[in-house]
Amino acid sequence: MDTATSAPAPQPTAVPAPAQGPAAGITPLPIWYFAFESVASGAYDLYKAFPGQALWVLIPLAAVNLVVSLTVLRSRLKLAKRLWHGKKTRKIALGLLALRLGSHFVLALAGAAVDTMAGHLAFAAVMAATSGVLLWWAQRTALRALAAEDARLAPATPEV
Repeated sequence: MDTATSAPAPQPTAVPAPAQGPAAGITPLPIWYFAFESVASGAYDLYKAFPGQALWVLIPLAAVNLVVSLTVLRSRLKLAKRLWHGKKTRKIALGLLALRLGSHFVLALAGAAVDTMAGHLAFAAVMAATSGVLLWWAQRTALRALAAEDARLAPATPEV
């Protein structure tokens, strides 16, 4: 009761919160998944930097990545499908491929081809960092889209 007018105080109405966080129980991919993908992105230059030794590391990492993707991350198939069917993810994949091939091609044309260990390690680091950040951003965008879609499709809660 409001003491000045002896009338009941107005009750606040429920306003739906904006869609944030994981949508429909989908948990985001763990950070170590992006580390795996980043190593895969830099694998070419790691192999070029260490031709004989890199395969002893890259092949087991590829096998672990495949096993983990098919087992541990199996519950996140909806997110993975959403990511791979999205135009942004395909643009990222094609952009990374164009960045790799284009930069090596342009440097070769300029007479500064990457043929040293340090050059390949630098390329591997740049490609790994770029891939990890772009894939994380694509996941974040997809989760927001799923949350917005879930909020749009959810029935409105009746006011009490």
